[in-house]
Amino acid sequence: MGRKVRGHCLGVETWVGAIRDAFTRVVTAAEEGGREEPMEEQRSSRVFRRKSVVPKKVGQQLARHLSWLDLVPIGLGATLGAGVYVLVGTVAREKVGPALPFSFLIAGFAAALSALCYAELASRCPSAGSAYHYAYTCVGELPAWIIGWALILEYTVGGSTVARGISPNLAIFFGGSESLPVWIARRELFGITVDPCAGILVLIVTALLCVGIKESANVQAFMTVANVLVLLFVIGAGGFTGFKTGWKGYHTDGGYLPYGVNGILAGAATLFFAFIGFDTVASTAEEVKNPQRDLPLGIALALIICSALYMFLSSVIVGMVPYNLMDVDTPLSTAFADNGLPWAMYIVTAGAVAALSTTLLGSLLPQPRILMAMARDGLLPRFFARINKATKVPVNGTLVAGFVASLMAFSMNVDQLAGMVSVGTLLAFTIVGVSILILRYVSPMDPVAAPPPTEQLTTSTQPRAAIAVATPTPTPAVAANHTLVGLIAWKNIITPVFSFLSESSVNQLPSFLQNYEDEADANVNGNGDRDVVYDERDGNYPNAYRDSVQEPLMPDSPEGESDSPAPEMSREEARRWAAAFGIGVINVGSMLFSVAVSFPFEKYFKWAVAGFGGFCLLGGLAILGIIDQDEGRHKFGNAGGFQVPWVPVLPTVSILINTYLLVNLGGGTWMRVGVWLVLGLIVYATYGINHSVLAKEHGKDYQRSHSLNEQGDSQTWLRLEAGEPRVLHELIQITAAGVTIERHAQQ
Repeated sequence: MGRKVRGHCLGVETWVGAIRDAFTRVVTAAEEGGREEPMEEQRSSRVFRRKSVVPKKVGQQLARHLSWLDLVPIGLGATLGAGVYVLVGTVAREKVGPALPFSFLIAGFAAALSALCYAELASRCPSAGSAYHYAYTCVGELPAWIIGWALILEYTVGGSTVARGISPNLAIFFGGSESLPVWIARRELFGITVDPCAGILVLIVTALLCVGIKESANVQAFMTVANVLVLLFVIGAGGFTGFKTGWKGYHTDGGYLPYGVNGILAGAATLFFAFIGFDTVASTAEEVKNPQRDLPLGIALALIICSALYMFLSSVIVGMVPYNLMDVDTPLSTAFADNGLPWAMYIVTAGAVAALSTTLLGSLLPQPRILMAMARDGLLPRFFARINKATKVPVNGTLVAGFVASLMAFSMNVDQLAGMVSVGTLLAFTIVGVSILILRYVSPMDPVAAPPPTEQLTTSTQPRAAIAVATPTPTPAVAANHTLVGLIAWKNIITPVFSFLSESSVNQLPSFLQNYEDEADANVNGNGDRDVVYDERDGNYPNAYRDSVQEPLMPDSPEGESDSPAPEMSREEARRWAAAFGIGVINVGSMLFSVAVSFPFEKYFKWAVAGFGGFCLLGGLAILGIIDQDEGRHKFGNAGGFQVPWVPVLPTVSILINTYLLVNLGGGTWMRVGVWLVLGLIVYATYGINHSVLAKEHGKDYQRSHSLNEQGDSQTWLRLEAGEPRVLHELIQITAAGVTIERHAQQ
């Protein structure tokens, strides 16, 4: 008898062990369908993970001292650079002719498209990281790193280039470069042309930026006012001279359009870079008192004032001097000298010095804030994230960036690197347009708080605290997988798990393991006990704990006979997939079309590629125009502020324009930028990807969740081995609920 009892007990233990192993495999498949251990994450999910739109605030914060009155001079100072004092002559003589104002108008319109996208994202996500932060929030970590790394190059090279342009203008006041004081004059040193004046000016601006943002903004405003007054003088005095001489520049043999419409478009492509600089306003977002109102207003006013000054100035200059006689180096000074006003040269030179100074300040202001944002996210050392307690500015990043820029300005001829300045800006403009489309149609969802890993089940016969079982929770890696690339990998992995746990599969199990077929059986089981009731968690996981009869884990298969409609979440998932596909097609079409129209391919190949690119653009626009926008866009960041009109057309046109300009930067520029980007990828692969704050947070959350789940599992197995028959049904219910949670977390 004892031998039979022992044999029976061994049989029960074997049966329980088999059930336990099977259930463990099911739960493991459900939990690990979209992720592996944090250190073994799929590479695609790691490089495309996205951070929360509202990051945690830790340690010292930047001081909020700026209003829209401070932002307008910052934007104007960074945009109204010395380029206008040179580009007017170059573009008018070589590309456009008297129709120069129309080229400025088209370039201003193209810049306004990117400015509107910046305005919405800056008001929704006020962060010092600017385009880097937007890319990290909407696209992913690796694209954000590329944008931030390119912007670091842009601001460093741009500041150095501008600084080296100041000393030649100062030499005019001293009667020539030979008359400059020895300690600021250019000279040859060990075969290198050094510029002490440029190096000293960069250090002075760096010291000013370390004092505080308000003081820097005041100096920027003063220099910007001086620059604007000079431009107004050129417009006023030039207009008077033009009326006096009969606007001889408009009476030329070539007429008003000597280069035709193509010349106007080619000139607009060059003049577009004269509008670069308004993005500096977005980098001060964390120092603005009311970012939702002041950031869009500051960006808009800066661009409007800049465009108006450019158009009036160009109209006057091309009327004073015939375009074919215009000096390409000093068009403004020469125009006044040719009309009997040589003294105006000194006023124009003073304006050029003021413009170069404000541009230098505008180049060095955003860089330490980009470094700070990247260091906060763990992609760069925390050294750059430290903020001075007294001045409330990122002093470490400011000093390092200023020292490097000063060294380059002093010892390097950065003229050949000047073309690299545009790459970072155009990449940023492109990613901002893409981010607007993602925000509107595939709105990023912040990881929602998961239910506690140990969920209490309520029955009619036992108190709530009596039964503790582990409820599978969405893992951090799942929350990190909400990316256009991660969605694909996640869905492909979890589909087999869904199929295994679908209703048809569960119904093939033994009867005591099946889900109940009707509402009566769902409430009272065969033993007369009440069925398990799961609580919903404040709407974070709607219907996540319902029985599979009320909401099937998977829609019926196509060969099934059920007429029930697909669940709402499935339709939303389909909409998001269509939107992601449309956004991807738009980007591919923009690249193909830009390449086709920019390079001298064979005629038929050129038309084929351009036609296919145009088809992709129109197809992507049609997809986005047909489907609805994501309701989550109303909850993304600081909702209720400025919104971009005419979506998706406006962001798509912005992406196309910026992609076209990127393609036309030239092979030499891209080779030099490519070296810098490859270096950045090496830094990211060896440091950033492993020290990312997201990687550390997800690893800690997973370990904590996994530990708690194991505790809950041990309690469940103890009850199962103790012979409680209802635990088997609870295990199936919990497994179903866990997979439902996983599905909702994925969406």
